[in-house]
Amino acid sequence: MPRYARSERQAFADLLLALGPDAPTINEGWAARDLAAHLVVRERRPDAAAGILLRPLRGHAERVRSAMATRPFPELVELVRRPPWWSPVSNPLLDELTNTMEFFIHHEDLRRAQPDWRPRELSPGLAAALWRRIPVLARLTLRRFPGSVLVRAPGHGELSVGTSGESVQLIGPPGELAMFVFGRQRVARVELVGSTALVEKLRTEDFNL
Repeated sequence: MPRYARSERQAFADLLLALGPDAPTINEGWAARDLAAHLVVRERRPDAAAGILLRPLRGHAERVRSAMATRPFPELVELVRRPPWWSPVSNPLLDELTNTMEFFIHHEDLRRAQPDWRPRELSPGLAAALWRRIPVLARLTLRRFPGSVLVRAPGHGELSVGTSGESVQLIGPPGELAMFVFGRQRVARVELVGSTALVEKLRTEDFNL
């Protein structure tokens, strides 16, 4: 059975080492070491990982992440590469479910900040795995969008999310749709069809979870 979470993890770790700790990412204010530290905290520090989603705990989460980012970079990358078996988000039972999208997105966060980046041609299996996860993510991030969004991945399917009202179409392959609905609109290669105002709002919306 393909292990897309593991393959994306290893490719991400390889790219971290190839680019170095100070390589840019598309995450504002974060270099490669910061992104690596975020993933290590997510997997190894449940006390701080909660702050990724819970605003009152974000100060603690950021302090822990900042401290983690000061570790020697090869050591930090090794922690990314080899998650602990006991991790709530990376244990063998949940790894594929919880980490396929996570590591795809962060791998692209690093790739797409480099000057010569190009969209990857994903394997059919990885594209299908990402598409299976998009409906839940899209319904969460677009739940307050003031319009109806028809999300279409040609060859995979479509779904409608958002509130009722004027509609806009969001069209692209699963990997690009994943980047878009994860809040990476400016680097996602998608097609938007709808009124100028609604398209612009969708491009610039802050998809707070």
